[in-house]
Amino acid sequence: MTVARWLGWLIPAALVAAGVLYLRRLSYNEQIVIVGVSLLGAAAGVIGCFAILRKRALTGDALAHAALPGLVLAFLITGQRSLLVLLTGAAVSGIAGIAVLAGLRRATRLKEDAALGIVLSVFTGLGTVLLTVVQGTSGGDRSGLSSFIFGKTAGIIYADVVLIAGLAGLTLLVVFIGYKEFKLVAFDAGFAQVQGWPAFALDFLLMLLVVIAVVIGLPAVGVLLIAALLVIPGAAARFWTERLGTMLLLAGAFGATAGVVGTLITIWHIRVPTGPAIILTAAALFLASLLFAPRRGLVVRAWTRASLRSALAPPP
Repeated sequence: MTVARWLGWLIPAALVAAGVLYLRRLSYNEQIVIVGVSLLGAAAGVIGCFAILRKRALTGDALAHAALPGLVLAFLITGQRSLLVLLTGAAVSGIAGIAVLAGLRRATRLKEDAALGIVLSVFTGLGTVLLTVVQGTSGGDRSGLSSFIFGKTAGIIYADVVLIAGLAGLTLLVVFIGYKEFKLVAFDAGFAQVQGWPAFALDFLLMLLVVIAVVIGLPAVGVLLIAALLVIPGAAARFWTERLGTMLLLAGAFGATAGVVGTLITIWHIRVPTGPAIILTAAALFLASLLFAPRRGLVVRAWTRASLRSALAPPP
């Protein structure tokens, strides 16, 4: 098991190292896009771990769809396709989605899955209607907002990458500073509240970090698939370790690797959407973890059971 545990570190490290070596062969614009997407994947993977532990894996999906109306409204109000303007509108709409979700849970008897379904469907419907309105206006077909559905890195410029990388780095810094508090809330929010910790405020801050990860992921992964980037790296990392710190590091490495490899696939085959390429790469990492992770991997568990049956079998 020691060898397998070392493989849990060496595999993502080798993938990241290979990506860095290949990065030197790309053009300047391609390099800055890769850097931004890798930081996005790392931030999404780390934040997704806390969402999984809080049993809110689908919250990112609801918030991604809730961000769509704000993104379109920001374009309608300003007439600008500036990434900062669009992501600001998406963030405001995403926070509104959090408020609606919290209000439904507190003021009604609805279960969380029902509240998530309501927020997801209503905000998606509103965003689709507004997107249709934009496309019907003069020049609306050139707004480029449809690229936020599946993600497209080709239109990202240096200033956009700086914004994405800055927000992703800020997210990782907040997690690093508040690691102990977030860990307590993630595993036992009730105990944290009894001990005098601001459990509600910490939980809300975690949701804000999820909103930031969702918003900055829209240009690369898109509305439909950003939730997968939040969930899959953390779920894959969970197979390799029992410790939260190690899980966060592995999830960040898996997320960064998925972002880099998926974007490289887009560079090699320009007609392949960026979002699906990134998610399929993350799914491949998850499948490898599912099969070969120590203790929890299906192949390792089958080998262990076979060895145990062989050891316990009576001699011929």
